Amino acid sequence: MRLPDPLALRELTALLRDPVFRGRGVPHGDGRPVLLVPGFLSGDWALTVLRTWLQRIGYHAYVSGIYFNVRASEHMVAGLRHRLAEIQATDPARVTLVGHSRGGLLAKVLAQRRPDAIEQVIALGSPLADQSDITPLTQAAVGVVRTANEIGFGLRMRQEGRFAYDLRQPPAVPTTSIYTREDDVVNFRSCIRADIPSIAVWGSHNGLVSNPEVYRLLGRLLSRPPRSPRELDAPRGVRRNGRDRRTASH
Repeated sequence: MRLPDPLALRELTALLRDPVFRGRGVPHGDGRPVLLVPGFLSGDWALTVLRTWLQRIGYHAYVSGIYFNVRASEHMVAGLRHRLAEIQATDPARVTLVGHSRGGLLAKVLAQRRPDAIEQVIALGSPLADQSDITPLTQAAVGVVRTANEIGFGLRMRQEGRFAYDLRQPPAVPTTSIYTREDDVVNFRSCIRADIPSIAVWGSHNGLVSNPEVYRLLGRLLSRPPRSPRELDAPRGVRRNGRDRRTASH
């Protein structure tokens, strides 16, 4: 039985030894903006390694301004929308969103509402199919946070119907789900949807932000040519019905 590794030392150790950490074997970036969105109970500080790596290989990587991802979803999306506007005030290019865990859910919903401003969404260990399909320990943490939001801010997380609706919709921009079958926080099956390409990697949930295999995939996904005007005008849900050849089945 594998011992718990909340700091993802296994993945971080593998990353530091891997040539991909030094930018080898991945396409060099063209300076496009990438906004990183941390997961539940986490913040921008948890994505420092990923951010510095993206900058090293040629992208403009931005933090979200989230210290702890614990507020109600609509509040978090509003903050991300403001951050997106700040980025586009200095860089008009469409922004790629990379979100870990709950951050991927927030990124997906933001892209539904601002598809004109988003190039693509890459979700790492995000339960896009069922955001409630998480482990009992995580459920307990969600319950504590829900109560704190209701007492401290008058926000009822369970009443976020609009967020849940947008999350269920076919993606408005190209979206990819990267997940691990060893996930100890969410049920990996909830990261798989028929309308979103999904790719399985080794490792833990927390380790997805420092996993060398994930970094190789990010290098490939981020190097895709920008979407054409024709793709931007296409109806939602039409462009992304095909699944990645490496997509896992339930």
